[in-house]
Amino acid sequence: MSQPKISNYRWTICALLFVATTINYLDRQVLSLTWKDYFVPEFHWTDSDYGTITALFSLFYAGSMLVAGRFVDWMDTKKGFLWAIGIWSVGACIHAFCGIATSGIITGTWVMSFAGAKEALSTVGNTTLILSTSLSLFIFARFVLALGEAGNFPAAIKATAEYFPKKDRAFATSIFNAGATVGALAAPVTIPYIADAYGWEMSFIIIGALGFIWMLFWILLYGKPEHHSRVNKEELAYIQQDIVAHEQISETVTAASPVKKLSFSDCLKFKQTWAFAFGKFMTDGVWWFYLFWSPAYLKDIYKMSGTESAFPLFILYVITLLSIIGGWLPSYFIGKKNMNPYDGRMKSMLIFAFFPLLALLAQPLGHYTYWLPVIIIGIAGAAHQAWSANIFTTVSDMFPRQAIATVTGIGGMAGGVGSFFINKGSGVLFTHAADTQMTFMGFQGKEAGYFIVFSFCAVAYLVGWVVMKTLVPKYKVIEFK
Repeated sequence: MSQPKISNYRWTICALLFVATTINYLDRQVLSLTWKDYFVPEFHWTDSDYGTITALFSLFYAGSMLVAGRFVDWMDTKKGFLWAIGIWSVGACIHAFCGIATSGIITGTWVMSFAGAKEALSTVGNTTLILSTSLSLFIFARFVLALGEAGNFPAAIKATAEYFPKKDRAFATSIFNAGATVGALAAPVTIPYIADAYGWEMSFIIIGALGFIWMLFWILLYGKPEHHSRVNKEELAYIQQDIVAHEQISETVTAASPVKKLSFSDCLKFKQTWAFAFGKFMTDGVWWFYLFWSPAYLKDIYKMSGTESAFPLFILYVITLLSIIGGWLPSYFIGKKNMNPYDGRMKSMLIFAFFPLLALLAQPLGHYTYWLPVIIIGIAGAAHQAWSANIFTTVSDMFPRQAIATVTGIGGMAGGVGSFFINKGSGVLFTHAADTQMTFMGFQGKEAGYFIVFSFCAVAYLVGWVVMKTLVPKYKVIEFK
């Protein structure tokens, strides 16, 4: 008799996680693709002001990651993810009303139309008041967005651990993590055109509404694999092979054994937590710098408008899709070379850490053509996403399921703090470089500023890898009793 065919419902869940991550990155990209063309003339923002907003978003995200991980572990995957994407979708949409609120607060007259608010603001002579009021309102909107978006990765990593065995998790993570690249890729070829046709406000509303649509699919399609009608017993056995083979836990597919709830202090006792957190601290900000500042870079250095930079940014993020190798390479080391999961991932991460060194050449080669830094940033971004897929998976490799979202949240907080420093520092640096025409290594003005930041981005991964390997030289599964 033929063997029963294994179902593949786990890949449906992976696809849902991919779409959620795509929406996540679309929502956070709207501001970076509109502020130079619309907020500078309307609200009088500078690079430093934008740097403050992106830095505070990173800080809000950092603190929210810490709470989000615990929240997802408490609420569990399905409800936790629903709350997360619901909050961030509301946060994305309320950006659109910051102009109306700025106008109403300053003039005392509430004009409930986007065009009317713009007209009212144009009559206000106090540009400092417009600047400070709009910044405060956008900071609040970014706070709500960060609060919700922080739940994406803890929930997605937890869902991946529920639906995939350890040997497949890096590949599954690299697939859903590629949603970050696809979201960043789709943003420049959609958002500037929406803003140009319907106003910058509608770009926030239209993109923000995508999250509410996703929530319906999540409600209908997600469930624990041991209870899901679309997961047959052959697929469930495949998913739970680590439980049977390595953890030696006796459990049925209909009832799980009670597990210990873990505190932050429990998780912080382990070097594995600190290694993950430091790796995120050093490298998350690099990706966010590329994400938030690449549109401004093309405008500042090459004088491109939002629509003119759409195609170069699209190509940049197409290149980052090479990050899918980040899931395949450790699987090769683990499956073909018989390495344990941690060694396979760390070897892969070391390889990926060398590619960002190309960023040292972005600014020097940019004098020949803007395509060279676009390609280099794309390669560095691909290396980051490949690195990111693996550093996330080190958590599910070594920690029990009840700790995964919490530890992911701790690392996410560390990454957010690192992102705060690089985004705030970049904004201040670029404003200072432009005002003083600063010179550095043969570059002047903002070019000098970008060269300094690119240099940090180049070496961050090697520094992170060395510290991680020092803290956790060998693979060890953590057990809580």
